[in-house]
Amino acid sequence: MTSSACGPLRADLVLPCLDEAEALPWVLARVPAGWRAIVVDNGSTDGSADIARGLGATVVHETRRGFGAACHAGLLAARTELVCFCDCDASMDPGLLAPMAERVAAGETDLLLGRRRPQERGVWPAHARAGNLALARMLRRRTGLRLHDLGPMRVARREALLGLELTDRRSGYPLQMVVRAADAGWRVTETDIPYLPRSGKSKVTGTWRGTWHAVRDMRRVLAEPPGTRRSPAEGVSA
Repeated sequence: MTSSACGPLRADLVLPCLDEAEALPWVLARVPAGWRAIVVDNGSTDGSADIARGLGATVVHETRRGFGAACHAGLLAARTELVCFCDCDASMDPGLLAPMAERVAAGETDLLLGRRRPQERGVWPAHARAGNLALARMLRRRTGLRLHDLGPMRVARREALLGLELTDRRSGYPLQMVVRAADAGWRVTETDIPYLPRSGKSKVTGTWRGTWHAVRDMRRVLAEPPGTRRSPAEGVSA
């Protein structure tokens, strides 16, 4: 399925959201034409859900707090063959997902991650970078994947993602996706994306404490024994 062969490529874009009223207008304006934005409200108190709905997004409410809980709720709500994920804080441009989705649709890779490249000093705090580097090294030892970043911008096929049977509902969700994909023999690759100043304060890596909790969640994921997972071509039924 490519844009040249079957018309413009369409995908569902999952946007986990917790108090992102300030960022939502910019983020939703950057969603590729013809795509459906699925804003998963994870308990916002700033009117984020109403803003997203007013801007034409599909809004899903996930009452269980956690980044993974929001992402997975969005995955379950998606209906297109390809599903994309992106933070909702304006630190990454959703428009960059269109060429990434093309690469997955063309069969070049099975799971494509956006490798964040900071555009300004201080965009990526030292403690967050240190945690990311440590996790990348642990991931390499666990799976052999030579990735530099475990960022949230990514693209894969919906049925294949459901087949990974992801269970983490907190900060470990993005890493568990990569680990289980690697265990299943997926081709996991990355591409550079600009990393911009986010709107508001990070709920996960904005502090050393938040970073530590995220790393703890991810270490637990890395400790999972390899299991038998379906290949991207097999998938599951929703």
